[in-house]
Amino acid sequence: MAEQAIVLTQHRRWFSVSALWSGFLSHKWFILAVTALLGLGAWQGARVLLGPAIVVDQVKLGRLVETVVASGHVETPYRVEIGSQITGTVEDVLVQQGEKVTKGQPLIALESRELRATMVQAQGAVAQAEARIKQLEELTLPSAKEALTQAQATLLNAQQTYDRTAQLEHNGYATRAALDDAQKTLDVARAATRSAQFQVYTASPGGSDYVMAQTQANQARANLDTAESRLGYATIVAPRDGVLISRSVERGTVVQPGKTLLVLAPTGDVQLVLQIDERNLGKISLGQKALASADAYPDRRFPATITYINPGIDISRASVEVKLTVADPPDYLRQDMTVSVDVEVAARDNALILPLRSVHDVLSGNAWVLGIKDGRASQRPVKIGLHGNSQVEIIDGLAAGDVAIPQSSGVLTGQRVRPVLQ
Repeated sequence: MAEQAIVLTQHRRWFSVSALWSGFLSHKWFILAVTALLGLGAWQGARVLLGPAIVVDQVKLGRLVETVVASGHVETPYRVEIGSQITGTVEDVLVQQGEKVTKGQPLIALESRELRATMVQAQGAVAQAEARIKQLEELTLPSAKEALTQAQATLLNAQQTYDRTAQLEHNGYATRAALDDAQKTLDVARAATRSAQFQVYTASPGGSDYVMAQTQANQARANLDTAESRLGYATIVAPRDGVLISRSVERGTVVQPGKTLLVLAPTGDVQLVLQIDERNLGKISLGQKALASADAYPDRRFPATITYINPGIDISRASVEVKLTVADPPDYLRQDMTVSVDVEVAARDNALILPLRSVHDVLSGNAWVLGIKDGRASQRPVKIGLHGNSQVEIIDGLAAGDVAIPQSSGVLTGQRVRPVLQ
């Protein structure tokens, strides 16, 4: 009887479990929904009591480097604008934009037929003037000297004849008429001698004929120099080594003096020209080192040095122009290429560092953070020191190990939160 009672009890239990399982299967969705609601309620209750989990930033000790970041462009210290010195028609352009050129290399050729003809005329004038000088030296002057010698001999003979006739007339052996003839002959000889002397003087260096011929020769040579120079202007050459960064001339163009045809970036130092916010003016100085990178090659950084700070401020942009010299420019740098520059202005070891994203009103002078006190967000004023790219130095208001809530979390002052370290 006892064994029958035990079997009966087991059957009853099996039927009870079976009934419960059947009931669960028939109401499983209801039971699961109730269970989910109870879990959600418990979670919401815990969230209300303890607050949402918020990722926070922690104040840490470390090295902080403050940099001034700016963007600018590549530029040579100066550029050479190349133009024509004469009016003419372009016969040929011998270079292309972006081409490297050397000093004296022909760049542009102008039509030069008229200039060549002018030079030939000037050469003829020089030859004619030099022939005139040669004629004076080799023909006129020797002939004048010979004529002077003859005139002096005639004068000597006339003087001797006059002296004899005068003596004879004094002794009564010659008439007065003979003496007058002798005097007349002497006067003519003296006049001929003076004329011959004048001819020698004018044909000699320093004389009027020679000076006039020399002046004409000098003028002819000057005209020849001018003609040669103008002919030289017909070929425009590179004034120095460099790269042609601009070209605004084509074959057949009529060019005039003062019009820029090519722009040359001379070979040498490369400068980075930046516009830095005037609020950072007190942080930079001449000689400071910087690291730069071209936007086209962001992973390749190269050193630069501040060599110029404009004494004036650009009012429209509230910025100051700063130039940095690149002593060893990379090969990939091009004129007017955009660059980004980080100028290191200060550095400090063992600084209290906090990510910038957790600091409010950094630029106002009244910075503050949302810390956590007794499980709630609490506003705390802080004093800022160095400014890094993504971090700042905390001078006062927080200690190492303290946490701050990022601005992007949306947490309000007084709200319960559960801090989670990143």
